[in-house]
Amino acid sequence: MYVIGIDLGTSGTKTVLFDTKGKVIASKTVEYPMYQPQNGWAEQEPLDWWNATVTGIKSVIAGINPSEIVSIGLSGQMHGLVMLDKNNKVLRKSIIWCDQRTTKECEEIESKIGKARLIEITANPALTGFTASKILWVRNNEPEIWEKCAHILLPKDYVRFMLTNEYATEVSDASGMQLLDVKNRCWSKEVLEKLEIPEAMLGKMYESPEVTGHITKEIAELTGLKEGTIVVGGAGDNAAAAVGMGVVENGKAFTTIGTSGVVFMHTDEPLIDSKGRVHTFCCAVPGKWHVMGVTQGAGLSLKWFRDNFCEKIKLRAEKEGVDPYYIMDKMAEESPIGAERLLFLPYLMGERTPHLDADCRGVFFGISGMHQKKDFIRAVMEGVSFSLMDCLSVFGEMGVAPTEMLACGGGGSSKLWRKMLSDIYNTEIFTIKSKEGPALGVAILAMVGAGIYGSVEEACKACIEKATVTEPAAENHEKYMSFYELYKSLYPVLKESYKALAAK
Repeated sequence: MYVIGIDLGTSGTKTVLFDTKGKVIASKTVEYPMYQPQNGWAEQEPLDWWNATVTGIKSVIAGINPSEIVSIGLSGQMHGLVMLDKNNKVLRKSIIWCDQRTTKECEEIESKIGKARLIEITANPALTGFTASKILWVRNNEPEIWEKCAHILLPKDYVRFMLTNEYATEVSDASGMQLLDVKNRCWSKEVLEKLEIPEAMLGKMYESPEVTGHITKEIAELTGLKEGTIVVGGAGDNAAAAVGMGVVENGKAFTTIGTSGVVFMHTDEPLIDSKGRVHTFCCAVPGKWHVMGVTQGAGLSLKWFRDNFCEKIKLRAEKEGVDPYYIMDKMAEESPIGAERLLFLPYLMGERTPHLDADCRGVFFGISGMHQKKDFIRAVMEGVSFSLMDCLSVFGEMGVAPTEMLACGGGGSSKLWRKMLSDIYNTEIFTIKSKEGPALGVAILAMVGAGIYGSVEEACKACIEKATVTEPAAENHEKYMSFYELYKSLYPVLKESYKALAAK
């Protein structure tokens, strides 16, 4: 028996065929563009996602008996807005997660619901990236589109509709719409009424491993799948990644260093930060939640430094046939903890956790004539690690601490960066063998939906294996903490200066 995991990302859709132990049988990624018609806007064409999905399915099931494929799981970029008319025609390009046009609509949401009440219900403050503000933007700026809108779907749920002809979603992805009562795992009637969004426009709500529909005859003929193959709820990308790493029990956590950085922890209770510094969402395990802190410029900060100041390193890497980041890691290892008293604030894109400040910007603090490139590289890596520690510190203020921490993402593959995190967090850092992330996560959910395993936890134990462990050193932790205290003191001092700079 086989299952399929489909991960609808921003740059492309990855479709993977797995056996029932989580082993990859075949994989296909199809890329597509993002459109930026104005500064700060970001859109994609839903039909591009669908075409990528069809191409991916056809590719991975080639040579496989379709009756052996028992279930499909869907993961995807969160927060995107897909609008269909009464004939199921896409009305406009999808406004996706990184679009920033909705500042006025966020103010409108908070004025209609109240800031504290909004956090109480949806577990998050009004954010430009979330779906509710995008819906209001279309209503305010494109009334002719809004007038025709009959159905509102998230990106992966549009693909589900195309596969099954069902309007459905699930709790983890819906948590990022700002329309969900996160504690009670259902649409919030209060929020929908106050924002004047008809509940009939939204999909039916499911838990992540539940069966939401079946492959239609038309799609079976198009893709080669068997008619009636089940499609489960799936999950938003981070919730799916958590399942794909086995972070499905209370206190288990992971740190991702991708373009942005995430510290994610599974919780049995819906813990909400009243200041809105971290996200609280329903997770992909039925009846459970997760808290998530976000660093906007994690791997992005090191990439920015590489692209602007490391031309010689890139040429050397090309000659030696290695990744430039490998050489940068080796250089950073030669600089001591604290990078010779050089600190970096990684706020190249503003910051989410814990500052909620779009105006703050990156800073090197303490530059002297003795500093070399190796110190700057190490300072960037340490600054990102300190920012991730800020996320973990908010969890501590909420009264929770991880019992186990995993690392993933591009930065998580760096032995030095894992060691930094281990020493700063003062905890062991694990990695797992599989690199499939969200695709494996939703494949595991598909296995549970098909009855191959009795629970998400049981399926994870069968499919996920640890690869490495990094141990913390107490003396290193003490050194890092002295620099971390100084790092934390800089933002409050600079806060007003950031505002003044933004106003120039």
